[in-house]
Amino acid sequence: MNSPDPLTLVRPRRKVNGISAVLLPFSPSGDIDWDAFERLVSRTASAGLMPAVNMDTGYVNLLDTVVQNEVLRRTRSILGGSPFVAGAFVADREGDSFLPDAYAERLHAIQACGGTPILFQSFGLTRQPGPDVVESYAQLATETDRFLAFELTTELAPFGAVYDIGTIAGLMSINQCVGLKHSSFRREPEWLRLELRNSMRPEFVIYTGNDFAIDMIVYGSDYLLGLSAFAPDLFARRDDYWRTGDSRFYELNDQLQYLGHFAFRMPSPGYKHSAAQFLKLRGWIESDRPHPKGIQRPESDLAVLREIGQRLDIFPTT
Repeated sequence: MNSPDPLTLVRPRRKVNGISAVLLPFSPSGDIDWDAFERLVSRTASAGLMPAVNMDTGYVNLLDTVVQNEVLRRTRSILGGSPFVAGAFVADREGDSFLPDAYAERLHAIQACGGTPILFQSFGLTRQPGPDVVESYAQLATETDRFLAFELTTELAPFGAVYDIGTIAGLMSINQCVGLKHSSFRREPEWLRLELRNSMRPEFVIYTGNDFAIDMIVYGSDYLLGLSAFAPDLFARRDDYWRTGDSRFYELNDQLQYLGHFAFRMPSPGYKHSAAQFLKLRGWIESDRPHPKGIQRPESDLAVLREIGQRLDIFPTT
């Protein structure tokens, strides 16, 4: 496909469907701070965004299935039947075959708690030829009424892959696949997916995962972001500005994007510690400790994050 003219994709005054990943916080001792996690889930839903748990922001690749299931249980309890998304993650190694039974187990666990699964990639899934990738998703579709697909850059995960457009068309042809989170960190592939969606299956949802271009909502993307975990309330406000045609959209989007560029700098997975630092500065969590195996950002980042919070008018000036 030729690259589309982005101006033809702009959709002003559109209601944005926002899904926000939720950070899994840790106490100073390195244990999960479950109370803080539940508060973050509640804050996300109260802001009007759908929570997404057991995502990269929630360290899903570092959690065993017992902890993943506890995340699901607590999310269901806090939301009381309101919708949420949860990652279906299967750990494997380079050279492993596709593991449909392991994926099916995660799909069933998520559905049992009332969540919509989003299928994380794995080595066994992404190292297949395109037609086999589509067939693997179609096989998993028989295990669920609805699911989201997920493609991501290897900057975020070594098992990731950004599919060719033919594979994307194949995914859109699977009825149970109702949307796709696209995390290439590039605009053009997402514009191509939007153009294909508009012509092939208009109800299919493209969720931007591009934390370096959160204004992709202007072109018709919705979002499932890690960056929104820092400030689901401000993302919801920004979305409302776009829906109502309020020019304040641009200023708020710019400041949130500044936060994204800083937090997602290389190594990009360090953004989870940045999120903890920012949320602690906000007073939303008590400790900014990351997962014991997570990447740590320097303490000097706090001064920059504090300034960004002041620009966003959520921190007092000194």
